[in-house]
Amino acid sequence: MEITCYRDTELYRDARFLPAAVYNTTHVLLEHSKEGVVFVPIRSMQFLAVIDREEIVFLDAEHKSLVDIAWQHFRPQQRTALTDPVPYEAVFYNQNAKETMRRLLVEFPPALQALAAKEAPSTEARIIKLERSPPSD
Repeated sequence: MEITCYRDTELYRDARFLPAAVYNTTHVLLEHSKEGVVFVPIRSMQFLAVIDREEIVFLDAEHKSLVDIAWQHFRPQQRTALTDPVPYEAVFYNQNAKETMRRLLVEFPPALQALAAKEAPSTEARIIKLERSPPSD
């Protein structure tokens, strides 16, 4: 799938922290992606999150190629443990973006987890115990 995204003039930006579980899951999905990009449908909001190595952009279904919000400049190196939140900047491109952001913070993590669950291997692993052969004389 290929999507061309356009941005309006940046209205404002906020420094924020992304929970570690969300950040870590995005990177696991990116590592498993053949294209280097992950599309996460957020059905409850009719939004699409597009994750690449640089940022996460959020597209409204009504304006399919116009970026509403972008999460950029992730700084995972500033955390001291993998369970610490990751600093980033949220960039807003439309007037309603603050309300959209409040909803994204609630709706994006479950949508991301649902996609990660689909991507997880579905077969169980088994350990086969091998009998040790006696030493040869």
